[in-house]
Amino acid sequence: MHSSDRDRVVLAAVVFAVLFSQVLLYPGVATLVETLGADATSSPFAETPLDASMWFLVAEFAAYVAFVGVWGLASDVTGRRRPFIVAGALAGAAGYAVLAAAPAIGSIPFEGVLLLRVFQGAMTIGAFSLTMTMLMDLEGGHGRNMGAAGIAIGLGAALGAPVGGQLTELDPIAPLAVAAVLLVSVGALVSIAPDRTPTDRRGARALVDGIRRRPALTIPYAFGFVDRLTAGFFALVGTLYFQESFGLGPGATGLVLACFFAPFALLQYPMGVLSDRVGRTIPIVVGSLCYGVGILAVGAAPSIGTVVVTMLLVGVLGALIAPATMALVTDLADERERGVAMAGFNLAGSLGFLGGFLVGGTIAGSYGYSQAFLVVGGLEIAIALVAVPAFLRLSVDRNERFRTSDHGDG
Repeated sequence: MHSSDRDRVVLAAVVFAVLFSQVLLYPGVATLVETLGADATSSPFAETPLDASMWFLVAEFAAYVAFVGVWGLASDVTGRRRPFIVAGALAGAAGYAVLAAAPAIGSIPFEGVLLLRVFQGAMTIGAFSLTMTMLMDLEGGHGRNMGAAGIAIGLGAALGAPVGGQLTELDPIAPLAVAAVLLVSVGALVSIAPDRTPTDRRGARALVDGIRRRPALTIPYAFGFVDRLTAGFFALVGTLYFQESFGLGPGATGLVLACFFAPFALLQYPMGVLSDRVGRTIPIVVGSLCYGVGILAVGAAPSIGTVVVTMLLVGVLGALIAPATMALVTDLADERERGVAMAGFNLAGSLGFLGGFLVGGTIAGSYGYSQAFLVVGGLEIAIALVAVPAFLRLSVDRNERFRTSDHGDG
């Protein structure tokens, strides 16, 4: 195996482990926050189980938004990635471990739990974002590298929820303990891959100015925001819609969601390779148009059988879009600014995921599920249409200047 292929596998495994550890907590979050001391009589953040769960999740995402740029900037300024990934993973593991120990300590108020969650999230996002940046640094085709990241993300999301649910059945604290162990293993695993960060260092001001001079990066950022918004929408609104509209239980709902996640995860690598061959325009623009139509079709499906087929198609289209979008970030960013560029993409994605919760939940609660599907699917279609002139200006196709010239296996 060529060294780049080996490193691609190792780094993809690291991305998987970080995301898997994050998603482990989601299925049993209501039980977990209760175990961690969420109490309406002692904390305004825990007036209801839903409130406590929401703030526990929001605390982590808020930390992602606040600190992802700091990690990217530090990496680009110093010309190092691996030490920051190790530090972020081990500190994140410590955060998970302290949270797991909180019930035994017994004196930590829920506000303190939320602060620990912020610390854990701030550290974990460093390991996640910079590992994706290390994949950007590899040779072999940007689509190939981001396809590896995409399949790791998809599998982490697809497997983390069911495993986390089973762990919660054993013990509500078990997902935290497993997450801590996984992040310690990340710190060890990433040391196998060499640090290929460009050695031509630049100051923080020069890095920020360099990103500002590349307004074209707003294109993949915008697509990343909307794509993650749809993921957040399905995670919250889609789950409730399937259960209320078709009478599904949690197990059956998980299987329906798996119809999306399975092709979304498994096809990202070949779809990333495809985008190296045909360019980014068709996968991103045409894929997004069809993806938006697919979301509308899910909301209009008359039977659960139709939903299953439509979710499979939507998963395939999501796999077409995601690696090409991340590869476009690599295409457009200067190699000395990749840490900051990928941090910007993950910032947009985190905001999109939060938007999926808020926009989807608010519209579904106020106007109904049909209107929620219409708005979210319409957003995906609209951004594709708006982006067409920008792609034409960039000439993002198989002959365009941003496409990597290395399509080999190495």
